[in-house]
Amino acid sequence: FEPKITSFNEDETVDLKVQMDYTQDRLDMKTAKFAAGYDAVCLFVNDTADAKTIQILSMAGVKLIAMRCAGFDRVDIKACKAFGITVVRVPAYSPYAVAEHAIALLMSVNRRITAASKRVKMSNFTLDSSLLGMDIHGKTVGVMGTGKIGQILCRIITGFGANLLTYDVYESDDVKAMGGKYVSQDEIFKNCDVIFLMMPLLPVTKHTINETVLPKMKKGVILINTSRGGLIDTAALVKGIQSGIIGGCGLDVYENEGDYFFQDWSGKALEDGTLVTLLGSNRVVMTPHQAFFTREAIDAIVSTTVTNLSNFSSGLRGEGLPNSI
Repeated sequence: FEPKITSFNEDETVDLKVQMDYTQDRLDMKTAKFAAGYDAVCLFVNDTADAKTIQILSMAGVKLIAMRCAGFDRVDIKACKAFGITVVRVPAYSPYAVAEHAIALLMSVNRRITAASKRVKMSNFTLDSSLLGMDIHGKTVGVMGTGKIGQILCRIITGFGANLLTYDVYESDDVKAMGGKYVSQDEIFKNCDVIFLMMPLLPVTKHTINETVLPKMKKGVILINTSRGGLIDTAALVKGIQSGIIGGCGLDVYENEGDYFFQDWSGKALEDGTLVTLLGSNRVVMTPHQAFFTREAIDAIVSTTVTNLSNFSSGLRGEGLPNSI
């Protein structure tokens, strides 16, 4: 991010210059005071901007929260409006990046890539049932959430020759045109060999995967989540894996990732027992919220963030400010 800002400031054709300082600290009510003297703070997915934090930012003189991501579920928008703080975001960067990573997780889980790689690196070239996968061709795949990323994922899935079932409160004609069939959540759970969670985290979608839906799921289902950790009740996930209902799981997000993701814990003991259980399971492949992390996506995030800052600096507000929330 920093080299991109430096390059922007060196562009003599642009009047706006961005003085940006960087910190490893995450925003919360304890660190908000360090924003004193700044016009804006630039946040990411695991920063906490609750009402108390917003109040402190306001007292410190902050007028703008620039999210360098699409999600804003950890930002109290009502508090921002009450304290006169504008919030902007990056609504889209590379939906292909997230969709492609979801497929990478599926194939890693299904074809036991992590286990196979470890064995081969130990010069063990044998095959046994622990490496046995399945064809995706001909299987029934469910995509829950068919926004931009979900639609791209659906198109990739059709390339496998799979049967595509989808769920969304807003049905997409494009998804229907490529052969997707919109059904209820229960039909997804009952029929699908693979389920992708591609929904935003909202009160109505929180814990979409929970203990009550486990008995409804097809035994051995593979579950993939590259959206938001809170879509899955993690305790229920562990039960599903241990019981064999969930045959495998690919996660790029985790319900309680805030204390761990984007930090190096390799020299410390993890205090989250559930996370330890997931990491120790040979049925789970987890990545550190990196689905978005491609060159194209980073370029788009920086470009949109700088544009958001420039628009705000020029006096645009409210509905006249693109990407505002």
